[in-house]
Amino acid sequence: MDNQGKSGAALSMDSVLVHGATPFDPVTGAISSPIYQNATFRHPGLGESTGFDYTRAINPTRTELEKTLALIEHGRHGLAFATGMGAISAIVKLFKAGDHLIVSEDLYGGTYRLFNEYYAKYGFEFSWVDTSVFERIEENLRPRTKALFIETPSNPMMKVSDIARCAELVHSRGGSLIVDNTFLSPYFQNPLDLGADFVIHSGTKYLSGHNDTLAGFIVHSREDAADELRNIQKSEGASLAPFDSWLLLRGIKTLALRMKRHESNARAIAFRLRGHPKVEKVYYTGFEDHPQYSLSCNQARGHSGMVSFYLKDAADVAVILKKISLILFAESLGGVESLITFPLVQTHGAIPEPMRLAAGVNDRLLRLSAGIEDSGDLIADLEAALG
Repeated sequence: MDNQGKSGAALSMDSVLVHGATPFDPVTGAISSPIYQNATFRHPGLGESTGFDYTRAINPTRTELEKTLALIEHGRHGLAFATGMGAISAIVKLFKAGDHLIVSEDLYGGTYRLFNEYYAKYGFEFSWVDTSVFERIEENLRPRTKALFIETPSNPMMKVSDIARCAELVHSRGGSLIVDNTFLSPYFQNPLDLGADFVIHSGTKYLSGHNDTLAGFIVHSREDAADELRNIQKSEGASLAPFDSWLLLRGIKTLALRMKRHESNARAIAFRLRGHPKVEKVYYTGFEDHPQYSLSCNQARGHSGMVSFYLKDAADVAVILKKISLILFAESLGGVESLITFPLVQTHGAIPEPMRLAAGVNDRLLRLSAGIEDSGDLIADLEAALG
């Protein structure tokens, strides 16, 4: 399926998400994509193939998911991995020892751990930069800078980087732009349209949407990298299993509905928290006085369901995390259930303290992923916990 209906008119994202790359199985007419729960596939004869041989390399259910991700991210190639970290590990292998990558300093702690504790010892060089300030990127360029790796909005401080400007800068030096699009999903933002070379997703989050599946994705249109990335996926063995691929296909069908509700709930919560006497500051890209509000509106179609906030008193953190009931104290984000996280010891525990503090991750910061519950119930739960 492409993004046009039989009439030739362009389909909206809402419709494309529901129907995916293949609206029904062409043989049986099944509307739900079949789960090919196979490790291996029979060959008709020597030198003959159905196109499938071994699921680590290729599987029909995963192929359908990869085509769907490529379709909704406006790319030519999609690759599905067992986790988001598996996807990030694969993308780094496009580079080599001695190459320098500029990375958003305010990003998921697991990405920092992977880069700093593992790839750095193999000779990769990383600079951690506030990529929402373009001049900081320029200041950190080196002769061997081969890529920019940005999260936008960033995790957890909701900073927004200029995708088009970053792409232009790194392309002028022969490098690549990698954008982690997890926080906004393809429903609200398509980095490839803005010049990015590769888009990364933790499919565990909004794409799955139900807190029940681990997955990761790379989407791109780079023909010069297509075969290499596919070989990396096959060789490392971190490809997504058939049943998990089917769960992602099912989750994506409701992405439009969920993202609209996530956003409206986050907006209601952000504005209510902003006026609470125990809250010092709220970080939400939908505030008109957000430093990059205009940029966010220009390069994205929405503001997602993520809110971070500082409490005035660090002692209130433990109290709130104990007293909330409808909102669940748990890691992760993007699911139908609302989750609250303490980044200092959970998502960003792997980042050294000086770097955490410089990025704004301290002992008073909480990050909230608004689910799809009733917004009034969520606000009532938060206010009861805040006291």
